[in-house]
Amino acid sequence: MKLVLAILAVLLLAIASLFIGVSDVSLPTLLSSAPEDRPMQVLLISRVPRTLALILSGVAMAVAGVIMQMLARNRFVEPSTAGTVESASLGILVVTIFAPGLPLIGKMLVASLFALAGTALFMRILKEIPLRSVLMVPLVGIMLGGVISSGTAFFAYRYDLLQTLGNWTLGDFSGVLRGRYELLWLAAGLTGIAYIAADRFTVAGLGEDFTTNLGLDYRRVLTLGLSIVAMVTAVVVVTVGAIPFLGLIVPNLVAMAMGDNIRRSMPWIAVTGAGFVLACDIVGRIIRFPYEIPIGTVFGVVGSALFLYLLLRRNARLG
Repeated sequence: MKLVLAILAVLLLAIASLFIGVSDVSLPTLLSSAPEDRPMQVLLISRVPRTLALILSGVAMAVAGVIMQMLARNRFVEPSTAGTVESASLGILVVTIFAPGLPLIGKMLVASLFALAGTALFMRILKEIPLRSVLMVPLVGIMLGGVISSGTAFFAYRYDLLQTLGNWTLGDFSGVLRGRYELLWLAAGLTGIAYIAADRFTVAGLGEDFTTNLGLDYRRVLTLGLSIVAMVTAVVVVTVGAIPFLGLIVPNLVAMAMGDNIRRSMPWIAVTGAGFVLACDIVGRIIRFPYEIPIGTVFGVVGSALFLYLLLRRNARLG
């Protein structure tokens, strides 16, 4: 029943998102206009695709975050704190330099390969260094992401592509139109695969030895999980840019209420992720109306504040 109420709340946010913007799109104008008139065209070409993109991105990145946390066995890991987002951005830059005419699906595949390589490198580094604190894991990921991001910025500067790179990587849904967001449905399909394999990720989160003793191939589960995370991250970054802290905050908030069983908590994670993204996008559209603040900026502020809260809460509990 509570999940149904949460879904209804997300639907209300989605409906509100359809009617917020500079163009006059309201129920009276829609009822009094023909399908070819401006209000209906704005709704179908811009508002509906944008709202769907918000929901799909929120669901996919939140689920990718919880998979990453289970595989790394750390609550403070997600694509933006593991070098995954930065690696995907590097892949986009490589495509922009060497194959600028490549279709969007091709850019996504290249970004996925770079994201997978960066994530695999992060997991490899974790195996090679002693981790005496849970905070060391995201710190290593942030440092790795910083190194990759610096290299990306250097080559973008050399090829005069800094502004283009910024447009690609800044989370912003203002440019989403019909025909330019459909790749996100692939992320929805990957989320469905993650739900089917949820029990395997839960077991893998208990360690390689435990997973092997239960008869599962740990490396196969790890590869599946990292592939889903890499492809979801690449799809979202290529389509709408990076949304920081989403995959970290949402799973932690849900885990505080429901525990670590992924199959039980994943529907809540998906709904909460969609709700957070919708709410932050609405705030960014109305706080300086008629101008718009990108959702990457809004969620960066909100997410960093919630991240600090989670850190302080953990320290207080340990103390």
